[in-house]
Amino acid sequence: MLSLYKQVCRECASLVTRRYSTSFSMGIRVFERPLRAPIYGIYGFVRFADEIVDTFHHQDKQMLFQRFREDTYHALEHGISLNPILQAFQEVAHRYQIGRDLIDPFLDSMEMDLDNTRYNPSLYKEYIYGSAEVVGLMCLRVFVDGDEEEYERLKPPAQALGSAFQKINFLRDIRSDYHDRGRVYFPGVDYEQFDNVSKAAIEADIKADFDFAYTGILQLPTSARFGVYLAYRYYTKLFQKIRNSPAHDVTKSRIRVADSRKVYLLASSAVKHRFNLL
Repeated sequence: MLSLYKQVCRECASLVTRRYSTSFSMGIRVFERPLRAPIYGIYGFVRFADEIVDTFHHQDKQMLFQRFREDTYHALEHGISLNPILQAFQEVAHRYQIGRDLIDPFLDSMEMDLDNTRYNPSLYKEYIYGSAEVVGLMCLRVFVDGDEEEYERLKPPAQALGSAFQKINFLRDIRSDYHDRGRVYFPGVDYEQFDNVSKAAIEADIKADFDFAYTGILQLPTSARFGVYLAYRYYTKLFQKIRNSPAHDVTKSRIRVADSRKVYLLASSAVKHRFNLL
């Protein structure tokens, strides 16, 4: 019956991913089958940690997050958890050698959101690394499946891709981050006076991350390449829409890619992948 429990926990992680993110779940579904459950396990873990700091406004977030951190460490130490999301994640962490060197920076970054509303350059860099780059590295651990040489070679572009995704999220979510949570992630930027000059500087930084990340996508194992490329295509389309929007519009509404457009991106990406045109 333990195998049934483990399967149910994996299915819970899959459900969390599908309900919270159509873009990432779409990308995961095109991975080769052995990769899907591990990536769902990672996403479920990072999603729940983020949910504590972003959503539970009428609860003691500090207490809840500390409990989540302790429960994570307990699951990793003992190889079992009654929290189905942590159960699924600890399985992945043990199977693919995802260690505290990646898990701690992620948890530290999430916890930073409990106390920080404005980020200076040092905190911003630390936050991007822990909240996004290490998540890319967790996934890379799964993709290379123990090949340490490949892992070290692909680390920099994997970090760049995570960084680009997070910075686009920051731009997309300016309205909710600032007005609902009082957060300003981009150092030295005044969201009350956010203009096209500030926006263009941020976009140039994102484009540099994307350009470098793309070189790494092309070198990923074939089992993972299409799924990561699809997520890349979705985010570059979102990035294009943001770049084409005036700064004022970005601060007033959440720009998104329509579901019909995501389907088109899936189909066109599949053709490129099929004929080795990436």
